[in-house]
Amino acid sequence: MTDIVHIRFELPAEAEDLVPLLQRLLEDFTPRVHFLTPDSARLDVTGARRFWGRDARGIAQVLQLRTAALYGVRSAAGTASSPMLAAMAATLAPVGQVLTVGHGPDEIRAFLRPRPVRELPGVGAATAATLARFGLYAVGDVAAVPLPTLQRLLGAHAGRTLYERARGHDVSAVDAAPPARSISANRRFGYDELDAVQHRRVLLALAVELGARLRAAGQIAEAVSVTVSYADQSATTRSRALAEASHHTVFLGRGAYAAYETLGLQRARVRGISLRADGLRAADRATRQLSLDAEDDKQLLIEAVADRARARFGDGVLYPAALASAPSGRRRSADGIG
Repeated sequence: MTDIVHIRFELPAEAEDLVPLLQRLLEDFTPRVHFLTPDSARLDVTGARRFWGRDARGIAQVLQLRTAALYGVRSAAGTASSPMLAAMAATLAPVGQVLTVGHGPDEIRAFLRPRPVRELPGVGAATAATLARFGLYAVGDVAAVPLPTLQRLLGAHAGRTLYERARGHDVSAVDAAPPARSISANRRFGYDELDAVQHRRVLLALAVELGARLRAAGQIAEAVSVTVSYADQSATTRSRALAEASHHTVFLGRGAYAAYETLGLQRARVRGISLRADGLRAADRATRQLSLDAEDDKQLLIEAVADRARARFGDGVLYPAALASAPSGRRRSADGIG
C-alpha cells in the first residue's frame, strides 16, 4: 500500500537558501523526495513507515514540527495513496495541519465527489468551461459520465485522462530529484505604487521577459511565484502551479495574475514585484492540454512572430498592447520597461 505525503511550505521572501536545508531534512525521512517548486515537495513514505513507527499522517506531522522548530517555516500537508490525491489534500489543508485521504475506494470517492472539477490536475479554464456547458461542475459529476461521452467532448486522450482522474486513478510515482531550478525577474517602483492596474502591468511585463528567456533556453516551468515588497520593508510570496508546464507568456501571465489575486491587496504601498518561474525542465518534455479556446492559439501564434522579430531586430520591437505607454506615445510605464 503506497503512502504519499505532499507538503507545501510558507517560505519567506528571498528564501532560496532554505531550500537545500529543507531537502536534507526531508531526505532524513525518505530518499524518495521530489521538490516540485521551492515551496512544495512530494515524498513517498511507504518504506519509511516501519522505520519511524508511524503512518503517513504521523510522519507528516513530525515533518511539520521539525521544519517549524529548526527553520521557522510553517507548512500544510496532505497524505493519500497517490501523488494527485495528496497534492489536492495539501492544497485544502490549513497551514499547520494535515489532511488525510483514506485509501479505500469509498473514502477516495467521498473526497473527490464534491470538489470543483478545476481542482483536478490538467483541467484548465477552457476544459472547465466546456464541461460546465454540459452541467459538469464537480468531480462527482464527471465521474458519473461514461468514458465515450467524455472522449466526444474533449478528445480521446484528454477524455480518458479526465475519466481516470475523476475516479482517483493516478499511476505517477515519486522520483527523487534535486531541488527545482528557477529563474526570476523583478521591477521596483520609484515610489509607493497603490494602483492594482500598474501592479498587473508589471506582472505582464515580467511574464513577457521570463517567457522569452525560457523559450530561448529551451525550458518550461511548472509553477510561478509572485513576491510583492512593501514600503515597510516586508514582503509576501504566493505561488501557483500551472495547469501544465509551459514557457508561453499567456500561461505564465495567467498563473502570475492568479497568484497575485490571492494576496487580496487593498491599496497596499507596493515598492517592488518579482516573478519567479519554478520547476524548470527541458521543453522537449512538454505536453499541451487539449484546448477549445481559439484565443489561446491566436496568442501563441503572435508570440512566435514576436520571438522571430526579437531575434532579428532586438528586444522591444513587439510587445503586448497593455505595455504600450500612455499619451506621449513612448513606452514608459511603472514596470520599468522602456
